[in-house]
Amino acid sequence: MSGIAIHGGAGTLDRAAMTPELEQQYLNALSAAVSVGDRIIQQNGSALDAVEAAVKSLEDFPLFNAGKGAVFTHDKTHELDASIMCGKTLEAGAVAGVQGIGNPVVLARAIMEKSDHVLLCGNGALKFAQHIGIEQLPESYFHTDLRWKQLMQVINEEGTFLDHSVHTDPPDKKFGTVGAVALDKHGNLAAATSTGGMTNKRWGRAGDSPIIGAGTYANNNTCAISCTGHGEFFIRAVVAYDISCLMEYAGLSLEDACRKVVNDKLVKLGGEGGLVAIDTKGNICLPFNSTGMYRGWKSENSEIITAIY
Repeated sequence: MSGIAIHGGAGTLDRAAMTPELEQQYLNALSAAVSVGDRIIQQNGSALDAVEAAVKSLEDFPLFNAGKGAVFTHDKTHELDASIMCGKTLEAGAVAGVQGIGNPVVLARAIMEKSDHVLLCGNGALKFAQHIGIEQLPESYFHTDLRWKQLMQVINEEGTFLDHSVHTDPPDKKFGTVGAVALDKHGNLAAATSTGGMTNKRWGRAGDSPIIGAGTYANNNTCAISCTGHGEFFIRAVVAYDISCLMEYAGLSLEDACRKVVNDKLVKLGGEGGLVAIDTKGNICLPFNSTGMYRGWKSENSEIITAIY
């Protein structure tokens, strides 16, 4: 068995603001990302290559809050987070608060494979990227008018704001993190996640996306997980690892473990969001406790399926 699932963010999505044209753009981008990853799997490639390629595709699509099109910080810059994990070896790489890297997931994998570390941050991560030859891009590459408008609405206010939550009525809170999980034909799992974080964020804030066990986790004994939501709650609940633990130590199925964490534990904490998950048998779960989650998936013998609400 094999399979792949991706997400482009979860949250309280305002249907009135979603034109048919915009919705089709999102669905096309989700389908393209699934297709890129699935092609690698069908050619007997690795789950690790598949999730990296799928997330890279989403980072390049400016309507998602990752890579190009990431939200602005209070200082009018872009600070990017990403992580990747191999279920076979439990090796992982992550980057937090880095600027100028068009595909942070690529840097996260390089940290995993070309350094002795798991997580590199800020200027240090950028220096490592330069050391191994990853190109630094100008701030203009990441700029989109939508993200700039969001920042201008809230830059004089205290606090951070979730992607698309900026003063809309009703509130439209989309967590624009992107991510992917996959099971390849060799039985190996992998997961990857990438985000621009929160609009108007300060002081080097990082959410769950670059934290192994919170926003990303993969273990060949259980499952692969990539999360999207209000990162502080996902960190406190150790969401990704908790699902794996419930499967490994309590004997829960992937579906039951996901339901318990997303629809019970997170809700009690006040956390909103969702995740994509796949287990060692190719079962796919895409739970969320919000009104929607941009998502796409493909099992071994199925067509690509995409959905938002």
